[in-house]
Amino acid sequence: MNTKLYAAIAMTVTALALSACNRADTQSEAAEAAAAADQAADATANAARETAEAAAAATDAAAERAGTAMENAADRTKEVADDAAAGAAAATADAAQATADAAGKVAEKADAAAEKAQQEAAERK
Repeated sequence: MNTKLYAAIAMTVTALALSACNRADTQSEAAEAAAAADQAADATANAARETAEAAAAATDAAAERAGTAMENAADRTKEVADDAAAGAAAATADAAQATADAAGKVAEKADAAAEKAQQEAAERK
């Protein structure tokens, strides 16, 4: 960014214009001083425009980076939630299998106890 350069040029041209006005003995020197003042005004306007453009570009870049960061955070949050849901589903499936296995063992023991009770009843008769 050449803002400092434009500002320095504007100050130099303004100083030259003021100096020329102080020394102006003829109308042509006064016209030159006015032209120098116009140049100083143009340089100042250019510096202000470039500063505004640079500020707008910096603001746009910052907004884009913030948007990208938010998108990345949302994506990562979804990944973590998906991983947690998958883990919970796997744990639930494991618990259901363990419950089914335990129920199967209880049923086997109940069958064995019923069979034993039938045998004992048959022996008593």
